Amino acid sequence: MDATPRLIASDIDGTLLRDDRTLSAHTAAVLARIAARGTPVVLVTGRPIRWLKLVYDQLAEPLPAICANGAVVYDPVNDEVLRADPLAPELLAEVARRLRAEVPGVSLAVEIVDSRQMRHETHYPLRWDADETAIRVVETPEELLSLPAVKVLARAGEQDPDQFTQLVSTALAGLAEATHSSLSGLVEISAAGVTKAAGLAWYCHRIGVDATDVLAFGDMPNDVPMLAWAGRAVAVANAHPAVLAIADEVTSANSTDGVAAHLEKVFGAD
Repeated sequence: MDATPRLIASDIDGTLLRDDRTLSAHTAAVLARIAARGTPVVLVTGRPIRWLKLVYDQLAEPLPAICANGAVVYDPVNDEVLRADPLAPELLAEVARRLRAEVPGVSLAVEIVDSRQMRHETHYPLRWDADETAIRVVETPEELLSLPAVKVLARAGEQDPDQFTQLVSTALAGLAEATHSSLSGLVEISAAGVTKAAGLAWYCHRIGVDATDVLAFGDMPNDVPMLAWAGRAVAVANAHPAVLAIADEVTSANSTDGVAAHLEKVFGAD
């Protein structure tokens, strides 16, 4: 990509946000300046919709978001889901069956209602969520699988994240996508063909932007499809080896405003 990019796509956690999950005022200002000049800025995240407010509260204006690793395309201005690609209940049942057969002690949760709500098994460990209206434990396995889900979350105690993701991927081969974005052994499962790349490609097609004109930033394996698809892929210095291996360039770490630093190189600093 030699010309100025026509769209900026960035992962949130570990990329745009610092390690304490805050967005620096400098980064927020750079994003606002680029968007105000007419270049769309899109957040592409594993986060559900209900976790976006924590980010939007730190931005000058809310930005469009590809959520749940590409399964949900969200317009925050109108609070509208533009597209959703969930796993149907019958596919969820087969995902759960395979995981329980292959992964001893697996605990499952599902993101439902376009990721505005979550349901989880009793023994599934919650790490962030504490919203009793949106998050609820299920009474039976059937209830967990009764509604379409844009993401399945699988844990089995502390696991090596890469090895555990490979185990789950093998178990679900041909049925669903498995990836990860954490260091604690959490695997994120989407419908077959649903990735950050697919969600972003749909959004870009909708507004008339080609892949070659997209500048994308990321740090974890769930970002790899998006970075491989985009015309220019930039990893933050703290990125997973799989991301560093495919990136066209590496910027400084998320803790030192790496995304903003690279954008100022491309667009100029005011």
